Amino acid sequence: MPGGSIDKRPPSAQEAAVSQAADSETGRALADAPRPARAGAPAGAWGRPLGYAVSAALVALVTALGVAAASFGSLTNLALLYLVPVMAAATLYGLRTGLFAGLLSSLAYNFFFLPPLHSFTIRDPENLLTILVLLGVALVTSQLAARVRQQADLAELSAGRNAALAGFARGLAGLSSEAEVGGALSAEAARLLGVDAVLLLEAGGRLQPCAASAPAHALGALEVAAADWAFDQSEPAGRGADRLAASEWLFQPLIAGGRPLGVLGIARPDGGDPLRADQGALLAGLIDQAALSLGRIRLAAKLANVARLEERDRLRAALLSSVSHDLRTPLTTILAAAGQLKAARGAGIDPALADGLLAEAERLDRFVANLLGMARVEAGALRLNSETVDLTDAAAAAVHDLRNRLDGHRLRIDLEADLPLVRADPQLLHHILINLLDNAGKYADPAGAIAISGAHEAGGLALAIVDEGPGLPAGREADLFETFTRLEGSDRKGGTGLGLAIVKGFAEAMGLHVSAANRADGRGAVFTLHFPEALLVRAPAEAAS
Repeated sequence: MPGGSIDKRPPSAQEAAVSQAADSETGRALADAPRPARAGAPAGAWGRPLGYAVSAALVALVTALGVAAASFGSLTNLALLYLVPVMAAATLYGLRTGLFAGLLSSLAYNFFFLPPLHSFTIRDPENLLTILVLLGVALVTSQLAARVRQQADLAELSAGRNAALAGFARGLAGLSSEAEVGGALSAEAARLLGVDAVLLLEAGGRLQPCAASAPAHALGALEVAAADWAFDQSEPAGRGADRLAASEWLFQPLIAGGRPLGVLGIARPDGGDPLRADQGALLAGLIDQAALSLGRIRLAAKLANVARLEERDRLRAALLSSVSHDLRTPLTTILAAAGQLKAARGAGIDPALADGLLAEAERLDRFVANLLGMARVEAGALRLNSETVDLTDAAAAAVHDLRNRLDGHRLRIDLEADLPLVRADPQLLHHILINLLDNAGKYADPAGAIAISGAHEAGGLALAIVDEGPGLPAGREADLFETFTRLEGSDRKGGTGLGLAIVKGFAEAMGLHVSAANRADGRGAVFTLHFPEALLVRAPAEAAS
């Protein structure tokens, strides 16, 4: 999002209400998610002394058992008994406590069982070797036991995190808005990681606050820059990251479908590093789950919008079809009556009035035909009856049918003599030419020339309608063929914006391409029908050459 920025205004009452509602809705769904243990967390004030005390008690117990056994004269393998408190201490309380138990066991064994008794003096070198072996075995045993303890802690931590992520995912499944997902993510990140959290989502080309774990978080200019960079580059930015590390906040992007949706910012209330090394996987899991949920919600919104558009188009097509069919019968009667009035010259009938009535009836007939054609195009109900068509005859027929409409214009048909026949639907092609000529008659100068030209081109042939007039607005040529599109000044020319849309629909149905452009000399417009080589009907000798 180049140039993006974060709206730093305080949240409105409505936004705060949405955030609180999201927290309350998701709180119940996520309350049962277990809190994962934090690996590496320091022991409590009583934890280590208790471990040392238990170790000393175990050594004392083994010593008492040894003294009792010595009274019966049995000291065989007594040193091995001291491995029991060493293993127990290392397994229950860690490596340091195990080493303490090993050292204490060596001292107790030397003091109570090696001559001279009740002294730490070692008289026999073999006894020194026994003490060293005991210490070595205690060290190795402590390390092994501590490693087992560490692996068990990691397994417990992983299980807790997986359970937390599973509970979070279950809670997200029931949410239906971005505000609810944002509230769930910020609240859960704050609860599990012990941080302040704020979610910013892209809206209207900017990052906008969506939810926060606390009522308000002030983001400075550096935090804004870090959030923008994280969104633009889809990489972490801020404290603890490689970019903009001076920021107090760490921003992580939310990515779904290969594109960023927003960023999650986290910070420690005490000003420490936002993310500990053992928390990275948990945060990534939370962000991935939330990004998937946001992507699902946005996709559902797009699908709902598409469904609304399809329903609107269906209703529009049904309306067009109904209206045009209802108009067809009375319009046929009007056309017949107008033709009879024009033919019955005299008898008090004004010729100009009769001509005007017939012209307007014919224009209305073309409009109704356009409505029917558009309804068929949008419904996909066009039926093609392809035949071999002579373009010279097709152009002449269209000019003849519009002779009254184009009265006053200089008409010219200029097709190359060696143009081949084409495969097309005669009625659809006639309708295309009628609409293109009618459009030229509307926008050409009153006495300007209108020409139909045809020539070979690379990959086929081109049939063009060229007029003399103001031309087309630069850059808007492609817009002309959209339904109900009328450019500047067209409201003074009449028309509905259907004719050129019909041209495009009919042309594409027959496999043609239509284009619009201004004349090279700037004195009018050119509408061109492009016939591909596959639709040309050539003589065998011509095709062979």
